[in-house]
Amino acid sequence: MFKALRYYGWPLLVGLLLALLIIQYFPQWVGLPLQDVHVRQAPRSIVAQQGPVSYADAVSHAAPAVANLYTAKFVNKPSMPLFQDPLFRRFFGDNLPKQRRMESSLGSAVIMSREGYLLTNNHVTADADQIIVTLKDGREALARVIGSDPETDLAVLKIDLKDLPAITVARSDKIKIGDVALAIGNPFGVGQTVTMGIISATGRNQLGLNTYEDFIQTDAAINPGNSGGALVDAYGNLTGINTAIFSQSGGSQGIGFAIPTKLALDVMKAIIEHGQVIRGWLGIEVQPLTPELAESFGLKDQLGILVAGIYRDGPAQKAGLQPGDLILTIAGKPATDGRSSMNQVAQATPGKKIAIDILRNGKNLSLSAEIGLRPPASTPAKAEPSK
Repeated sequence: MFKALRYYGWPLLVGLLLALLIIQYFPQWVGLPLQDVHVRQAPRSIVAQQGPVSYADAVSHAAPAVANLYTAKFVNKPSMPLFQDPLFRRFFGDNLPKQRRMESSLGSAVIMSREGYLLTNNHVTADADQIIVTLKDGREALARVIGSDPETDLAVLKIDLKDLPAITVARSDKIKIGDVALAIGNPFGVGQTVTMGIISATGRNQLGLNTYEDFIQTDAAINPGNSGGALVDAYGNLTGINTAIFSQSGGSQGIGFAIPTKLALDVMKAIIEHGQVIRGWLGIEVQPLTPELAESFGLKDQLGILVAGIYRDGPAQKAGLQPGDLILTIAGKPATDGRSSMNQVAQATPGKKIAIDILRNGKNLSLSAEIGLRPPASTPAKAEPSK
């Protein structure tokens, strides 16, 4: 037996190893599927490339057009803490000695034109009695507010200085996630500062910051005082107006938001031409059609937005819309998202008539509504809720 193993052992071992090699490298020869793994290898030219070692040219191009803002608000406060005591005021009333004090705050602004128009945030200039603009070259000027739009948190200022360095505007709809972003502003009042990051996201909305939101998100450090400053690309062209940060500590945590230039320019032009932003309005409050609501209405696989409230004497009420109606289309476009549909209405010209297809009590109806002028954000309005 040992002689047989010695005689046949080596051929068997060689055959076994040969079979394993065939299975490993040529599995199709024995009827097994191929197990190739295709990995994309970067070309050597890409590996050898290097990014710029400096963005000094971009900064020198944009920085002169970014100004520091110093706003002042005068308030009357009781001259002594005792005068604020409710018991004291009960006996002596409100006719108490008061001391006028000045409350100041910091911000930034971007020079948009050589005529002296600047863009900044509405929350920077709101209720300010005095706004001082300081340019990078050291010049100062008092600014006047041409108009503001709280619903996008933008304000337009005007200064009267000669030879102003206006910024170059880029198309914000062309930026991409991963592009280099530079934030220029006046954080904490230390003076003009530049921070660098990338574009983290575009089209951010539903953040609860503004009524109309279409934010650029960046991880370039944005801090208090940067509001109203410039977000520029790697060439120094303006892509957005820095507006807000997401932070639990009050400092920058790599999540900042800027209003894209496309929206900012539209608002600026409207304010300069009309003194306000003209938006279409239907006078309704809507909410999404959740699966629970759809079930309660006896609807299955139905898309639309639900009318939660109607503003009294508004365009929607005059058109015959009622709380509880399910809006299917607005001007021929499917109404699948409340925010998108209301933005669609806002872009419509007041006075224009549009068709609204609805579902009411299981019946399809088509209504015609005349777009109204959206009232200012500060104007109170009453909505009739869904019953």
